[in-house]
Amino acid sequence: MKQTLFSSGILLALLGYAAFSISDACSKGLAGHLDPFEVAFSGGIFGFLLLPFIRRPDEPYSDIFATTRPGMWILRAVSTFVSTAASVMAFMLLPMPEALSLMFLMPFFVTIISVTFLKEKVSFWTWLSVAVGFLGVLIVLRPGARTFHLGHVCAILAALANAASVVAYRLAGNGSARLSLFGSSLFGPLIGDGLLMIAHASWPHGAKAWIILFGYGFLAALGQLFMMMATAVAPANRVALPQYSQMVWAVAFSYLLFHQPLDNWTFVGIVIVTLSGMLNWIRQKLRFERMALEERWEHRHDHAKAAKP
Repeated sequence: MKQTLFSSGILLALLGYAAFSISDACSKGLAGHLDPFEVAFSGGIFGFLLLPFIRRPDEPYSDIFATTRPGMWILRAVSTFVSTAASVMAFMLLPMPEALSLMFLMPFFVTIISVTFLKEKVSFWTWLSVAVGFLGVLIVLRPGARTFHLGHVCAILAALANAASVVAYRLAGNGSARLSLFGSSLFGPLIGDGLLMIAHASWPHGAKAWIILFGYGFLAALGQLFMMMATAVAPANRVALPQYSQMVWAVAFSYLLFHQPLDNWTFVGIVIVTLSGMLNWIRQKLRFERMALEERWEHRHDHAKAAKP
């Protein structure tokens, strides 16, 4: 039974990351046709499609604003707004694998914030994984050997904003309503991107633009739903590894749809970034398995002692 649940969790996570990847490709496909803030704004609009699936039967819709820590609600809203706007612009300006590799800096920023502001202890293996990932990013960027432009800044800013959002969710704890947690991620893009798009917003022209815009927003929302379902049937750390399937999607889309091949050094950097994340996942998996074995051994030992006359 546990294996079945684990397998279904992995499958749902793969579907979720596939939805996110296709959504990112849609945002890149709108480059030159729509303002990036307008595209990010549509993600907030289509996110409302998830509310009936997230809301518990006894939970009022007004809980979308309910919070005991308004500062964390605002931080989540702002970080989601910055993340959506920056990631859309990054995918519009950079090849998808290159943008995604920079966004994989998020664990590095989470570690720095955790140590600096939350005073959390971080293991050697976590630092090693972060260091390897940072090395991969440096290979992708190659400072001094290639032009560093707005697309790179946006991708790094998206990673930093995602890290701030992760920390805000962690600080919110388990006492916050699910609608409140999700609501902050909706209203951030709606308000922030809505204000920024006013000066340059334009009505999408043609059915193709509408379909791609709908694909971006709907698939982003669908990806979130799949991830919520995945973590409901399998531990969150076990559905983390399929995240790196996004890189496969990104490379495929870059070559096949946007005709943006990668140079050798960029490819090497992307591989290193991906392996660094897998290294951290493997370490966590071994750690949890060891803890489970120790707990099982202690349980058997206590049972054996209790059975003695």
